[in-house]
Amino acid sequence: MPELRTAPTTAPTAPVPAAPDPGADVAARTEAALRGLATPADARAVWRALGEHGLLRDLGPAELPGLLGTLDAYCPVGVVLSVCVQVASALPVLREQVDAEPADGPVRAAYLDAVAGRATLALAATDRDGAGSDLMELGTTVRLDDRSLVLDGGKRWITNARTAGHALVLARHRPQRHFTSFVWVLVPTDAPGVRVSATRGTPLSGAGLGDLHFDQVCLDRSYLVGRPGRGMVSFARHIATERFAGGVWAAAMCRRVLADTHRRLVERPLGDGRAWDNAAIRERFARCVVEAWRIGAACDAHRRSTEPLVTSMLLKTSVAQGLDVVLGECAALLGAEAYAEGGLAQLRAAAGMFATAGGATGAMLAGIAEHVPDLLRDRPW
Repeated sequence: MPELRTAPTTAPTAPVPAAPDPGADVAARTEAALRGLATPADARAVWRALGEHGLLRDLGPAELPGLLGTLDAYCPVGVVLSVCVQVASALPVLREQVDAEPADGPVRAAYLDAVAGRATLALAATDRDGAGSDLMELGTTVRLDDRSLVLDGGKRWITNARTAGHALVLARHRPQRHFTSFVWVLVPTDAPGVRVSATRGTPLSGAGLGDLHFDQVCLDRSYLVGRPGRGMVSFARHIATERFAGGVWAAAMCRRVLADTHRRLVERPLGDGRAWDNAAIRERFARCVVEAWRIGAACDAHRRSTEPLVTSMLLKTSVAQGLDVVLGECAALLGAEAYAEGGLAQLRAAAGMFATAGGATGAMLAGIAEHVPDLLRDRPW
């Protein structure tokens, strides 16, 4: 006779339902927004669609992977860049001002137009006078009085410069080399004294890259964004989010490229079998997977960090180097296919901006070196 088993005296613990993934929800909504577009290569149309679907308002870091991963799957690199910089940096800077001073004014109007998708923005930090990533050397200046401001100087390699209705300009209001010497100014790109010139020969089609020139641009003081002296503090806080956004975008790009390359290697004949059967090819591909994993791990480490500005420099450098390895090696594995129109060789050239946008790799390494004692302590990064 089989042994009788009694029922347990306590009911099994019910599994805890997983928390909803905000990134998955945003990914589905982004896909729905892009599905109705005639072409995903039109940056203004993409921005408008995102705004109409409510994807630009109060977007936090948790939603960025869903947004940027989906954009990467559908849109050219330049179009994704045109969105990435604004949702990670420009919109949050404006939102802080709107939340602090909700009265009507040009900053509030520009913010509402942007999040609704009616107009795009351009974050303008890098000067055209050679200062590059050393923002303390900015030569763009603003003179302030009680009622107005006058802006002079220029910005270089600015995403959306040729398409934006407003540029969010980081300018110096005091001559001292100090983080309290800067302020944000919201500048209508059609204001008297503003001139826009296109960047030629760039592989980032759709990014609207260009230079901004300011010659005695006179605006009401209401175009200041935040208090004078807080511009660099605000920039430092939000550039960390922009670097994280670049990291999750690079991770999505790696997954897409690796999946496509793997499929091609499995299908391609080689000798009596397929290219994927070759041990040397499998090892080279596996090294690419490791690099992609490192990018994802760096994103996770940054997300948990209590020192986001420091870890964002580590993340930025890791992404630039790892992404180039993945794209370069996958292009080599595909051979001549990589040089077709829209192939991996072109993508690798466009993705080179990961080494400069948001801070050049050399500047990041210099910043990391400043924090070596802290980074080498026995603690998680």
